[in-house]
Amino acid sequence: MLTRYFEDEGYAVSSASDGIEMRVHMRQQSFDAILLDLVLPGGADGLDLAREIRAQSDVPIMMLTGRDDVVDRIVGLEIGADDYVAKPFHLREVHARLKSILRRRQSSGPNAEPVSEEIVGFEYWKLNLSRRQLVDPQGAEIELTTGEFDMLATFVRHAGRVLTRDVLMDLTRGRNLEAFDRTIDAQIVRLRRKIETDPKRPQFIKAVRGVGYVFTARLD
Repeated sequence: MLTRYFEDEGYAVSSASDGIEMRVHMRQQSFDAILLDLVLPGGADGLDLAREIRAQSDVPIMMLTGRDDVVDRIVGLEIGADDYVAKPFHLREVHARLKSILRRRQSSGPNAEPVSEEIVGFEYWKLNLSRRQLVDPQGAEIELTTGEFDMLATFVRHAGRVLTRDVLMDLTRGRNLEAFDRTIDAQIVRLRRKIETDPKRPQFIKAVRGVGYVFTARLD
């Protein structure tokens, strides 16, 4: 159903019935996005496949699943999924969410239109808001998922301001995702792992008990 729908919408689609077939496709070509089910034939787990994908690529991942469990959503987002849609779903909604992910992704791709760059520095890090790139103090580019970048960009734009989870949901997702408090927490945990020296004692993204989070890094 998904293959037919997206092909009719003009997409080139490769379908895989399990993890083995998925790996074959990924060795043969690159993809702009992956729609991944959690429950697969042969006992395969979509969460494990998502971890495998994320370990080697920052390609956007949209999880489509009948497991509408809060824990699964949290784990999926912690792994690095960009969106999570529970079955039954409407095909047009899936398409709209995919287009949103691809628009953000393409703004930093090699074929992106030339833009006037907007770069913000914090504590010797450089965040290119136009090209959606993050460079650490040593000059190495840090790969961020779409959700992680949007979260960091929101914090940088509102540095020093305490942001509630509701505000973070509005600013980062526009509530397109069925977001809730713990999805925000999961994204922040992942982001801290990439930018904090000690994620358990964060110096940039600090929790404000009972309220939300605040970005305390000094802007350059």
